[in-house]
Amino acid sequence: MTTELLSPTVATPPSSVSRAEAFRFWLKLGCISFGGPAGQIALMHEELVERRRWISENRFLHALNYCMVLPGPEAQQLATYIGWLMHRTWGGIVAGGLFVLPSLLLLIALSWVYMAFGSAPAIAGLFYGIKPAVTALVVHAAWRVGSRTLKNAWLWAIAAASFVAIFALSLPFPLIVLMAGLIGYVGGKVAPDKFKSGASHGAAQQGHGPALIDDDTPTPAHVRFTWTRLRLVLLLSLTLWGLALGGLTAVFGWDGGLTQMGWFFTKAALLTFGGAYAVLPYVYQGAVDHFHWLTGPQMIDGLALGETTPGPLIMVVAFVGFVGGWTTQIFGSDSLWLAGAAAAMVVTFFTFLPSFVFILLGGPFIESTHGNLKFTAPLTGITAAVVGVIVNLAVFFAYHVLWPQGLGGSFEWASAAIGLVAALALFRFKAGVISVVLGAGLAGLVFQLGDARVLSAVAAVVMPEWGLR
Repeated sequence: MTTELLSPTVATPPSSVSRAEAFRFWLKLGCISFGGPAGQIALMHEELVERRRWISENRFLHALNYCMVLPGPEAQQLATYIGWLMHRTWGGIVAGGLFVLPSLLLLIALSWVYMAFGSAPAIAGLFYGIKPAVTALVVHAAWRVGSRTLKNAWLWAIAAASFVAIFALSLPFPLIVLMAGLIGYVGGKVAPDKFKSGASHGAAQQGHGPALIDDDTPTPAHVRFTWTRLRLVLLLSLTLWGLALGGLTAVFGWDGGLTQMGWFFTKAALLTFGGAYAVLPYVYQGAVDHFHWLTGPQMIDGLALGETTPGPLIMVVAFVGFVGGWTTQIFGSDSLWLAGAAAAMVVTFFTFLPSFVFILLGGPFIESTHGNLKFTAPLTGITAAVVGVIVNLAVFFAYHVLWPQGLGGSFEWASAAIGLVAALALFRFKAGVISVVLGAGLAGLVFQLGDARVLSAVAAVVMPEWGLR
């Protein structure tokens, strides 16, 4: 992806941003936001803090720390938060919605290709190479988040303890979040310099020039906390959720596939923390082990698709929904695509609705705590704990990719080699996500089929679909 050159530092903040300009930016961001949450947050930082100067460094990080605490996709929530800060509720809904919509449409199309042609040798070979690349991408994401977050030994210790707690002790992530927040609160009193949320004071001191929403910008009226506004947002949100789930129950019954998906992904959105990297083990347990909507290898394939499409990585739930709707044939055997598309949309709605609610409900309170170490120190501690959870997910995927039959089975040396090359490309040569995934897919294709059969295998998939003979 090519990015525009950063604007030179100027002495005055940018002029106000119109709704039309904001709409164009959020739509563009939704179409180009590759690289998982770490890459998307880095892209938003570059565009909003450094180049456009719509928000200062500290205000950006303060919002990010809040989003990292919330259950759900932190990058999408951050976009919603900044959109709301700039253009009220309309801005938040547009920013968060456009962050998801392009990815949803693309994933529905790719999920159909996967289900219709996934057993073809060409598709199987591509995914053989992509899976170890996904593991390398998760490791790289942990490094990127950690490099921005773990600034001292205190935060490193929290991250390490978080990994041990979830990997070795199998403690629930909400408990880990609570403990990390408590450590951050105490640490903010004992060693306040170690738990500051940022080392800068606005965009200007970072060399970017003053921002439209800078550290000392007065709080706009629409972001001030009021009990009336909180009750109104809560009432409207619960009504919208109740009408959606109630409608599914009325049409399909409580045990219907779409109803159960809506209920399960509501719980996934509310009970899991740390963004996509933390929620995936919970989704895996429910969708694979309990409901049997898809298999373990299909789940990893879905993550591979999520890594190659724009939008938040948690959009893998749309793939889970599509495969679940297809395999359970909720509309009958003659309407598999329609069943998959409907399930993908239902799952996406129930997964992301709480994200909007958390921002619109909690945003005013968080804005009132800006610069208050009593509130920011626990958020910094929790952000460090999330790094350990991401590392745990990397171990989880590495195990399933390198030992697909378990530790008693054979070791996949070819997968290990592809994963190491992908990691080298990411860490050493700063390669983009798309180029790494496509290169790994091609390597898997060649390994599985042999280069002499690659073109014929691809043609076997493409030619019948397009009527070519």
